[in-house]
Amino acid sequence: MKLRVFVGGLVLAAGTGLSLSAMAADLPVRVAPPTVPPVAYVSPVYNWSGFYVGGHLGGGFADSSWSDPFTGANDTFNKLGFLGGGQVGANLQFNALVLGVEGDFSWTGLGLKGSGTDSIGNTIATTTNWTSTVTGRVGAAFDRLLVYGKGGVAFAQDNSSLTDLGGNNSSTTFMRTGWTAGAGLEYGLSQNWSAKIEYDYLGFGSKALNFSTPLQPAYTTNANLNVQEVKAGLNFRFGP
Repeated sequence: MKLRVFVGGLVLAAGTGLSLSAMAADLPVRVAPPTVPPVAYVSPVYNWSGFYVGGHLGGGFADSSWSDPFTGANDTFNKLGFLGGGQVGANLQFNALVLGVEGDFSWTGLGLKGSGTDSIGNTIATTTNWTSTVTGRVGAAFDRLLVYGKGGVAFAQDNSSLTDLGGNNSSTTFMRTGWTAGAGLEYGLSQNWSAKIEYDYLGFGSKALNFSTPLQPAYTTNANLNVQEVKAGLNFRFGP
């Protein structure tokens, strides 16, 4: 009797299992949801637009050429020294193109001094006290790196003097106006701070100078001036 009950239970269990398997086979297959790929973080593109102010330090190399009033030959002498100053400007970026304007001022009075002598031994000397430029800038932005060229008008204060054979001195101070062209690299340290290095050439051409001393009452010469500058600086930009 017990054996019959046990066998019957097995048969009932087997039938129930088969019935549930058949019902499960008839159910629709559940499709797993598609895997969502992780969102990659893309750093924002550096923005060069905005108004900026900054400062710079560097070195200047100037060459002067004076015409000898007695022989007509040129007496050329060079001046090398330090410079320092500041700059202000503004940029506007169009994709990779960056357009801008900039004005700078460099004090050079401690360094850019030079002197020579004419054919009879008079001493001629010149000191470039400061330079300044107002330029347009055109650059190509490679995210945080900006490669640019610049060009415009240049100014310089020139102090020139003549000392005759008797030690008598005559001097004149005036402002020169010329042109400038240059190029540089600027790198964004943060969204508002950037560092740059730049080379500029300033050409001022020739200017007639007149001196008068007891031994040289009417001394006239033509003096050329050209300046090359290498500057490293920092800018703070007020842009977005």
